[in-house]
Amino acid sequence: MLTGGVTAGPDGRAGTPPGRGAAPSLPVAVTRHAGTPDTLPVGAPGKAGVLRLGFAARGGRTELTEHVQAAPLHTTRPLYPDPALPGTPHVLMMTSGAGVLQGDRHRVGLSCGPGTSVHFTTQTATRLYRMEHDYAAVSVTLGAAPGSYVEYLPGATIPFGGSRFHQRLEVTADPSATVVLGERLMAGRLARGERHAYTAYCADLEVRDPGGALLFADPLRLVPEENPPVGPAVMGGFGVMATLYVVTGAKPAQEVADAMHGALSGTGLVGGASVLPGECGAWARVLGERSPEVDAAFLRVWDAARLLLLGVPAPDPLVR
Repeated sequence: MLTGGVTAGPDGRAGTPPGRGAAPSLPVAVTRHAGTPDTLPVGAPGKAGVLRLGFAARGGRTELTEHVQAAPLHTTRPLYPDPALPGTPHVLMMTSGAGVLQGDRHRVGLSCGPGTSVHFTTQTATRLYRMEHDYAAVSVTLGAAPGSYVEYLPGATIPFGGSRFHQRLEVTADPSATVVLGERLMAGRLARGERHAYTAYCADLEVRDPGGALLFADPLRLVPEENPPVGPAVMGGFGVMATLYVVTGAKPAQEVADAMHGALSGTGLVGGASVLPGECGAWARVLGERSPEVDAAFLRVWDAARLLLLGVPAPDPLVR
C-alpha cells in the first residue's frame, strides 16, 4: 500500500501525457494477478466496454453530439432535472452487468466542448466482484474545453473481498474551465462486516492543461497483504473515504479551499481542505464510519463549491 497524496509534476510538466502516446502501464500490484479467467476471456464481447460521449453548447443549453458505446457500458438520453441549471444535462454512465468482473477492460472518453455545462454520474455504486484468475481495469479520459463547467461525481466504489482493480482518470482542463471531480471509496461490504478484504485497489488521477503540463496527480495504492490500509495516512479505522477536487480559475484557490473547509466544520467527521498545487483549485477529503454521514458531508462540500462558483445549490440526492 502506497499513497502519496496530491502532487505536482517536476516544473509542472511530465513528458508525454498518457493517452497521447504509449499506453500507461498498470501497477504491478494489479498486473501480477493477470491470468486466464475461467469465464469470458479478456477482450471477449461484454468484457471490453466502451463509452465515448461528446457535448456541445447549442441554443442556450448543452446537448449530446457524439455517442459511441459497446457492452457492457452504455448510457441513456441525457436528463435535465436541475431547476437551478436547466441547460445542464445529467448523464448516467451505466453498465448492463451487476458490477465489475475479472477480465473487464473498460474505456470511457468524455469530451465537453467550449461553453458546455455537464454533470456525470453513475446509476448506482460500482461493485468490484471477487477475482480469482485475473484483474479488472477502467480508464477514463475527460476533456474540458474553454469556458466549460464539468462535474464528474460517480457513486461510491465498493471493492469486494478478493477483487483486484485499477482505475485511471485523466483530465485535460482548459485554464478557463472548471472541473469538479469526486470519488467515494468504501472499505468493503460494511454491512457484512467486510473491511479491506480486497487483494488490490489502485487508482490514479492526473489533471493536465491543454499543452500536457501536469497540474497535479493523486495516486492511491491499497494492497492489504503488503501494508494494512488502516494507518493514519490512509483510511485509519474508518469505513468510507470521500474526496472532492475543484479545478478552477474562476475564484482564488484559497477562497475555494476556505469554502470547502467551512462546509466540513460541524459535521463531526474527520476531514479537511487545502489548495491544490500551483493554486489550480482546491480539494477536500473526509472520512467516516458509514455511507450516509459521509455522503451528507460530501454533499455539503459540493454545495459550498457550487454556491461559490455558480451561485446555485447542488441538487440532492447523490447517487448512493
